[in-house]
Amino acid sequence: MAFDLDDLDPKQKKVQPRNLDSMNIDDLKEYVAVLKAELMRVEEKIKAKQSHAAAAASFFKK
Repeated sequence: MAFDLDDLDPKQKKVQPRNLDSMNIDDLKEYVAVLKAELMRVEEKIKAKQSHAAAAASFFKK
């Protein structure tokens, strides 16, 4: 049975926000694109974990 090693790591400290004052408009747009890509990656991981949890729950209900 496989498990996700990320679940074993202690919770990471909260990431400090970047200083946006020193960034120009192009840098800010690029940063937004990076954040959107990361958000999509996280949402996909959440869906996958929910799917695994649902599959496990239905397996053990039987």
